[in-house]
Amino acid sequence: MCRKDNNIIIIAEAGVNHNASMERAREMVRCAARAGADYVKFQTAVPELVISSIAPKAEYQKETTGTEESQLDMCRAIHLPLSAYAELAALCREEGIGFMSTPFDLVSIDTLVPLGMDYWKIPSGEITNLPYLRKIARRGERIILSTGMSTLAEVESALEVIEANGTPRSDVWLLHCTTQYPTPMEDVNLRAMDALRTLGTAGVGYSDHTLGIEVPVAAAALGATVIEKHFTLDKSLPGPDHRASLDPAELEAMVKAVRNIEKALGTGLKEVRETERGNITVARKSIVAARDITAGEIFDESNITVKRPGGGISPMEWDNVIGRTATRDFAYDTLIEL
Repeated sequence: MCRKDNNIIIIAEAGVNHNASMERAREMVRCAARAGADYVKFQTAVPELVISSIAPKAEYQKETTGTEESQLDMCRAIHLPLSAYAELAALCREEGIGFMSTPFDLVSIDTLVPLGMDYWKIPSGEITNLPYLRKIARRGERIILSTGMSTLAEVESALEVIEANGTPRSDVWLLHCTTQYPTPMEDVNLRAMDALRTLGTAGVGYSDHTLGIEVPVAAAALGATVIEKHFTLDKSLPGPDHRASLDPAELEAMVKAVRNIEKALGTGLKEVRETERGNITVARKSIVAARDITAGEIFDESNITVKRPGGGISPMEWDNVIGRTATRDFAYDTLIEL
């Protein structure tokens, strides 16, 4: 599902905001489709293969879900079973929106293979996971790689692994990202997209964790080719990501704003647009008679001036008119003709 009518791919990140409810996951597919996103993306994982029993929660996870349960128990409670994703992929086809899901372990990669995703989405946390990178790269399919928590050298190292295992970097899109939920504005650093562009991949985009929609819209204006943003059906639901996500109305507003920015960016050519062409005569000026002029008079600064409308002799020709002789009478405020 490579877009043809738009350049910016918009990914509505459902993630685990369904809280393991298949009914909620289905509604999130429909919500993303109504909003006009290109893809709705989930997260596929076998929690026991991703998280050890001793792994602590992140600080933002403690704030949103408490400290009583472990990170592993938290993820067990909010992940769908692997069998759910085929149904979600089929629903996406029915709703006319692309299906994506980020795998977090090798078994989850195998689960997603038959679902025919257009892109493999590699999350920021797996950028140093060599076996994982190899397994996805060996498929030789397009990849979107998030780069949160990474240096440019680490991103380059991941790209080298991906290339060495069969996927050229010309089939990889890099997403700048700050892995904090929500991300403070002073930590966004959108200009880091310029650094990622030096790595020669297919494109550079932005995965957003700030509150609101202004930063992804700004990223679009700065040339992002992919925009990813978390959304939820209800920000008050329990779980680690709801509070830093958009609600359905905000998601729709973001998509509309990004599409408007996409239109506004244009071709880069400085040219007269058809919608403004009719205003040239209205807004520009011509050389006109500053008073009644009699045939035979010499044009000078006392008898000619510059006023609207355009369409007559351009004021850029002023020096060529000064000193010429009027070949006929000109009434006050009429266009001068030579």
